[in-house]
Amino acid sequence: MAFGVAFSIKAALGTSPISSVPYVTSSISGLSVGTTTIIMNFIFVLIQIAILRKKYDWFQLLQFPAAILFGTMIDTAGYILHGIIFANYLQQWLLCIIGIFLVALGVSVEVMANLVTTAGEGVVLAICKVAPIKFSNMKVIFDVTLVCISVLLSFLFLGHLDGVREGTIAAAIFVGLITKQTNKMMNKVESIFLK
Repeated sequence: MAFGVAFSIKAALGTSPISSVPYVTSSISGLSVGTTTIIMNFIFVLIQIAILRKKYDWFQLLQFPAAILFGTMIDTAGYILHGIIFANYLQQWLLCIIGIFLVALGVSVEVMANLVTTAGEGVVLAICKVAPIKFSNMKVIFDVTLVCISVLLSFLFLGHLDGVREGTIAAAIFVGLITKQTNKMMNKVESIFLK
């Protein structure tokens, strides 16, 4: 998933909705995208605790070390991909598509592991536990909110739009669709190994 984020950043066509806020705040603050991702995920965990209170599953505190690992891996992946350059718009889209696929694959692996949810999905799940709203609908609302925050922060602090482009829309549409397909493939692989 971290390599997916790094490829999306490298493509310069906009990041996925969940990475848009860390990307913009990185541009504003000068911190790395990995560091701002860690900070955002820590805030997401605190929001979950505030929403759920006594109903909070304390096992999910493992989201803290998971966030540190994820943020560190984003920076590591960015360093590894540093030498990759693009010469035209088509090549940018190729990098973007690789990023979308890797994020989707990462989500599938996370779902299959069935351990700690990502902090962003944890917020969505927390809201769904206390409000009568479907997860899929809340996830869309959450993603749109993050993109709007990114756009607002971009114009307020940078004076121009940064990190939100056509690649952001593509990620919003296709990560979920690809994840459904990779989940099916992983379920088949799991059933073969469990026989």
